[in-house]
Amino acid sequence: MSGTNAASGAAPCRFAHYFVICGIDTETGLEPDELAALYQWLEADRQGRDPDTAATGENFEQSPLKRTFKSKVLAHYPENVEWNPFDQDAVNMLCMPKGLSFRTQADSREPQFHSFLITREDGSRTYGFVHTFYEEVTSPQICSAMQTLYQMHQAENPSSATPSSSSSSSMDSLASSLDEADSPSSSSCRSAACGGYDASRDTLYVSKALCLITPMPFMHGCRRFLSQMHRAVTAASPPPLPLESYVHNILYEVPLPPPGRSLKFHGVYEPIVCQRPGPGELPLADFPLGQTFTLLGVENLVQLFNCTLLEMQILLYSQDYQRLMTVAEGITTLLFPFQWQHVYVPILPASLLHFLDAPVPYLMGLQSKEGTDRSKLELPQEANLCFVDIDNHCIELPEDFPQFPNKPEFIQELSEVLLRYGISPVGGAPPTSVPTTTTPGSVSTRHPGLKSQQALRELEDDGRNGNLGGEQLAVLELLQGNATLERLQALAKRTGVRVEALRGVGGEGEGQGGRTAVEEEELRNAKLNVQLREVFASRFTTMFADYEAFVIQSAPDLESWLTNREQMHNFDKASFLSDQPEPYLPFLSHFIETQMFATFIDNKIMSQWEEKEPLLRVFDGRIDKARLYNVRAPSLRSSNYQRCTVLKESAQAIEQRLMKIDHTAIHPHLLDMKIGQGKYEQGFFPKLQSDVLSVGPTNNKWSNRTATAQRRKDRHRQQTEHLTLDNDLKEKYMQEARSLGKNLRQPKLSDLSPAVIAQTNWKFVEGLLKECRMKTKRMLVEKMGREAVELGHGEANITGLEENTLIASLCDLLERIWSHGLQVKQGKSALWSHLLHYQAREEKLEQHQAESPVSNGPERRKSESSIGMPSLRASVIQDMRHIQSMGEIKTDVGRARAWIRLSLEKKLLSQHLKQLLSRQALTKKLYKRYAFLRCEEEKEQFLFHLLSLNTVDYFCFTSVFTTIMIPYRAVIIPIKKLSNAMTTSNPWVCVSGELGDSGVRQITKNILEMTFDSAFRPHTHIDAMFKCQNMGKLTTVQLGHDNSGLLAKWLVDCVMVRNEITGHTYKFPCGRWLGKGVDDGSLERVLIGELALPNADEDFGRGCRTPDMQHSPGQTRRVSITSMGGRGYKPTSAQIQEAIGEAVNSICKHFHKPEKERGSLTILLCGEVGLVGALELFFHNGFKSARLFQKTVFVWDFVEKAVAYMESADQMGDMQETAEPLGLTCVSLCHYVSAINSSPRNIGKDGKFQLLVCLGARDRLLIQWLPLLVECPVIQRMYEESALLRDRTTVNALIAVLQTLHDFPITLEASLVKGIDL
Repeated sequence: MSGTNAASGAAPCRFAHYFVICGIDTETGLEPDELAALYQWLEADRQGRDPDTAATGENFEQSPLKRTFKSKVLAHYPENVEWNPFDQDAVNMLCMPKGLSFRTQADSREPQFHSFLITREDGSRTYGFVHTFYEEVTSPQICSAMQTLYQMHQAENPSSATPSSSSSSSMDSLASSLDEADSPSSSSCRSAACGGYDASRDTLYVSKALCLITPMPFMHGCRRFLSQMHRAVTAASPPPLPLESYVHNILYEVPLPPPGRSLKFHGVYEPIVCQRPGPGELPLADFPLGQTFTLLGVENLVQLFNCTLLEMQILLYSQDYQRLMTVAEGITTLLFPFQWQHVYVPILPASLLHFLDAPVPYLMGLQSKEGTDRSKLELPQEANLCFVDIDNHCIELPEDFPQFPNKPEFIQELSEVLLRYGISPVGGAPPTSVPTTTTPGSVSTRHPGLKSQQALRELEDDGRNGNLGGEQLAVLELLQGNATLERLQALAKRTGVRVEALRGVGGEGEGQGGRTAVEEEELRNAKLNVQLREVFASRFTTMFADYEAFVIQSAPDLESWLTNREQMHNFDKASFLSDQPEPYLPFLSHFIETQMFATFIDNKIMSQWEEKEPLLRVFDGRIDKARLYNVRAPSLRSSNYQRCTVLKESAQAIEQRLMKIDHTAIHPHLLDMKIGQGKYEQGFFPKLQSDVLSVGPTNNKWSNRTATAQRRKDRHRQQTEHLTLDNDLKEKYMQEARSLGKNLRQPKLSDLSPAVIAQTNWKFVEGLLKECRMKTKRMLVEKMGREAVELGHGEANITGLEENTLIASLCDLLERIWSHGLQVKQGKSALWSHLLHYQAREEKLEQHQAESPVSNGPERRKSESSIGMPSLRASVIQDMRHIQSMGEIKTDVGRARAWIRLSLEKKLLSQHLKQLLSRQALTKKLYKRYAFLRCEEEKEQFLFHLLSLNTVDYFCFTSVFTTIMIPYRAVIIPIKKLSNAMTTSNPWVCVSGELGDSGVRQITKNILEMTFDSAFRPHTHIDAMFKCQNMGKLTTVQLGHDNSGLLAKWLVDCVMVRNEITGHTYKFPCGRWLGKGVDDGSLERVLIGELALPNADEDFGRGCRTPDMQHSPGQTRRVSITSMGGRGYKPTSAQIQEAIGEAVNSICKHFHKPEKERGSLTILLCGEVGLVGALELFFHNGFKSARLFQKTVFVWDFVEKAVAYMESADQMGDMQETAEPLGLTCVSLCHYVSAINSSPRNIGKDGKFQLLVCLGARDRLLIQWLPLLVECPVIQRMYEESALLRDRTTVNALIAVLQTLHDFPITLEASLVKGIDL
């Protein structure tokens, strides 16, 4: 963000574009600040008062010395520059953000320096550097006007004995001037009238500003030039040349240094050197980063940097304008190679305070008033705000955002760089060895033993414009009172001896290499700047070393790419994330969703057809260089921290440029001027002759060279424009393509009528709606799985991490929508505040209508698959109460986010918000007329976009709040014949999910209920409620009974389990008997669940839903051989082999996903198309279907017989000759079968086979057991010749497939292996 764009293109290479003087217009006299009046109008509107009755700028409660008056641009040279038109209102407002301020001789009148920037509509920037000083008022009219105002103030406030009788309105707390902060001791050194003004006794002074407007941020050079201009006015003797010569010189004869070169030009008294980085170096950044680190500390600065990267709302807060600018520019400089894409106003004038209402990411600076408490600062929205209190060295962070990768090592490396320059990494105080620019209001305790001579020197040459730290100021005041020193100084001035010359004798004037102390400091600053920036840049070079591989270049030419930009998939995010180290993912998944990353990728794609954007060119060059040295390859996917390797070289490059000056500009010289005008008068800045400053020289070589180069550039640009695409059209496309905020990057400073403000708010409303459309579309496309791929939307592999990022970004969007146009802010979350108002109203209504209860919102009935499940009442209030009962959530922002997640998971978000906004009286009370929520058409569209999210399943509440207690309801539904439904035994149930299980829950018999279906047939079911810690997505249910009583056999159809908070209902099909002597004799079964679908009429658009979970096998598979034969169901051998391949494949895929996103392995092992089911089909193939003694035969019977044979053969010694490994395998099989049979659990034969397969897969023994079973003679009795198990080739193929599972650590759910002792 270095202003490289500003200097490129058509702008000729002039160092400065304008010289501006702002101050009081003696002809119009004292005028109240219109902007202050406008602000009072806005403030009244914000507080719900009638704005027209608000003050009109006259505020007699305040002393006139504290009031703001209208400043004007008194002169600017030249009149206009074609490529950078002069914006008078903006420049005036930013030169004197608080208007004119008046002082008397009793007040401190130290000069101040600050800088500002103006962002033009195309995103390019112009920088302004301002030196403000006080000049004596000579106009008798203004003195008498001030006297009159003071008398009126005294008449209004007879009791005002103190100067600080300012009102405490929020305008004061926000928009007050620096005046009170300018001197901590100002109140003690007032005149007798104590803040008063008496024309007969007091001298009146008024502020005046000198400003340079430049295309690039040469902050140090401009500061020194303006400081010398001011010295020329206050010095006892006139400057060597008229001031016009110096202004003309810097405007027309000083060029910008070429890239990679240094330039020397001349101020009034001393030469000034500036340098510009080369094409391969980091772009120019002249604001002292060391000061930014000093003010905030490394830890805070890295957190602020992180918030900026994630495009949060950032508000800087300080009494000092220059601090605001230094921190803002410092933080945006560190973003290289990315650029801040949203609203950027480092100094927010008082009249633009309504802009804090902007529901978009912003980076703004707000001037604070000395002594103002942060708690009194009412900000429209704080849910996603990073508040940076610069003067108190602290920051307030938003809740719940990912940390920057390798943060501890990163902070360590930055701290080492700072310590090398004598700066404490802790922050909060000026550095020990580099002189600082601390404002007088701040506390500085780091300058022990400061020499009085140094303080005097700094005052004399005003090298740092009076911005002295607290202790320096104390020494200075002491010196100012020293009569001897004062006499010496006066003598030195009279004799024309320069104080700097005397200093050389003391050995303090020059640093090493013949540089002055100021130059030495600038060099240190420049070296520190570049080394700190290199550490940041090196992080991005490491993290994005392979980004090019994931850029999708799909358009044939620039025009078609720009036209279809919004529909294009430009970066393969899923593949990029899968290639990154695990610890980086939380941060990167958020960051690649930002506008700055999207713009970076856009620039990369456009570089096929256009010249590369400068930052991108430098970044790509660095990546190519790293590849050349093969830095990345060994560390691919490694999260090891890589330190920056170019710190020394970068500092050397800067030092060399400053040691060896490449260019020297023309010296200031006498101009062809009228004699006698602008006569020198000490202490007054003269009126300059505009005719000599309005045009540049026509005869110097440099201007001719520039003009020729410029003509050449213009011709080239016109040709390329004709060749490619009309520039206006391109700009239009780019504006649209680059999302919200791009065209609102800088609020318009010139016209601030209420109509313009309304128009700005309308832009915000449109932008929010567009952002909502984009976000919901992205969430759907990422979630819809295979259907989305078929529609051509790229790969369907959204990860849980990406999903969480998208939902967090939706929560942020809703907070911004709800905070737009708020009347009065209550609490940090605007959405939760609205919900609480709604809850209070509804609960009042409930009390009034207690005798005839009315539902709060439409109730939802669950699907008919949950027969016997009582319907779950779903209302806004009910869901709020669930959230309010969660002790884990401590803040309003957290509650609002939890409520959004819960509503989204329940598919009620759109419906709930519609219900909330249906109370129009409440919305009108809470929101202004321009708020998004009061724009009917946009609100409807917004709710419709949210409704589209109902087409997919989210578990965004369940998966995030994993420790909360949740009530569950379990309903056991028997087969519909009443006789089968009755049981006298004591049933029990144990529910398991991805996060844990409920433990065994005994179900009391007296809760047997009877319901009737639509044909009035009776059904009984058992209904039980229990509460336990969140189990996540439910996977299995163990169901059993104790076999007691006469009716101990029980035919169960299914078990339904519902999460009573989210409403998710899971169906666990069974269709089997539980009882001894029936089916496979099982008294307990493990059932695998599926999420039950709501009714089609209730859930709109369920055609495209996310793929189903698998459930427990129904009767089709889990039946004895006889019934299978009876049903005539016989899959072919090819189908069986395919089923086994699919099952094994699913398990392999499961382990290739990141650990947090794997889901349930139990389903893949025991589900309907799981491994157990596939192997059961394999074992059933060719199984002899004869009944032995009228009993059903199961696969487990074959396993038991084979084991019995092996054990008897072992005892007879037949197994002695077998090879050792085979013998061990035989022992292991017998041991496992025996452990399963001797388990205390009453599982049936199918359950035992399932257990054997699961244990064999876990312990990698399946492929060893198979040959044993195949070799066993029992197989000939129980299997036909054509059985797959008797075909050697097929068995070997099966072993090879199962072998692939050995690469993975299979762990089994506790519900499967409970009671097995191995």
